[in-house]
Amino acid sequence: MTRPQYILLPVNPYFIAISLIGAFLVNLMPWGDIPVMPDFVALVLIFWNIHQPRKVGMGIAFIVGLLMDVHNAGLLGEHALAYTLLSYGAIMIHRRVLWFTLFTQSLLVLPLLLLAHLVPFLIRLATGAPFPGWWPLLAAFVEAALWPIVSILLLAPQKRAVDRDDTRPI
Repeated sequence: MTRPQYILLPVNPYFIAISLIGAFLVNLMPWGDIPVMPDFVALVLIFWNIHQPRKVGMGIAFIVGLLMDVHNAGLLGEHALAYTLLSYGAIMIHRRVLWFTLFTQSLLVLPLLLLAHLVPFLIRLATGAPFPGWWPLLAAFVEAALWPIVSILLLAPQKRAVDRDDTRPI
């Protein structure tokens, strides 16, 4: 059985910017030291890298990563490197991922999200920080579980019908 296919409207660049800013603001919330707290910026960034790779690329990922580094007051560039690698991986697989169901897509983005958490983890260990345990890497699994919800929410504005005609099948 084939899935219904939608013809999506072009994405509004302001919507991309607002979603990235919203994800950044959610990451700025004082969640405390919850080790499995998902990185919403990484999740939204990988979504736009997969769905709009020409509009959201590695340059934006680097800038957003620098902003996260400034917010976290950690080593400058650790999130920038992680988000840039995440963006590169997402752009590399963006054509293949969209052929699968949302659940399968979440399994395909899981290694990229793990990489995005592993890079700052290894950088901190290499600079002499104490071992934080394996909990921070589990956030990637939470993010992969959130992938279908994020995909539905961020694709919803593009599925609007311009001229709804009930006689047309699409």
